[in-house]
Amino acid sequence: MNVSARTAMRASPPSVATLPGHAAPTRVSLAFVAQRLNLYLRFGRPACVMPLDRGRRVAVFLPGSIFGRIRCEADDDGMLRWQCRVIQACTPLDAMQRIPGVWPGARLLLHAEGERPVRAVLERIDTIEAHGIAACDVSPAYWRALGRRLGARLSPSDCTAVRHAAWRTGRVLQ
Repeated sequence: MNVSARTAMRASPPSVATLPGHAAPTRVSLAFVAQRLNLYLRFGRPACVMPLDRGRRVAVFLPGSIFGRIRCEADDDGMLRWQCRVIQACTPLDAMQRIPGVWPGARLLLHAEGERPVRAVLERIDTIEAHGIAACDVSPAYWRALGRRLGARLSPSDCTAVRHAAWRTGRVLQ
């Protein structure tokens, strides 16, 4: 056995997050500055939320988790920027996009910018939750389709309990 092989055997084992097939969690920054910035989760099930200071937190999501993040910025004259993103956490082996405030990256399922589109997405989320469905359990394909319909200025489609049950059944059969 050569020297490098013996050194490798004595080295400490790698952490679970660095082993192939094991995913590092996705970290999402959240912030609140009164009258200026509100960056918060509209829905999702974080594994944990870590406070950094009085106005900042980091939410940690496991691979496959879907969550919605809202960004509202303002100045002295009122609201300047409305933004809604529906994001899916993924593994380091999956194709992912770089998204500001999301480390190491994730899949962007829906992006809405501006007051009207963001309000339309929030209404869809409220409708989904009124059907008794958790928005984080909805099909990723629904969020992508909703984003495309809003981008084309078409009326958004509904995520009914029947469609949701069909999607969940299909997922179980895979």
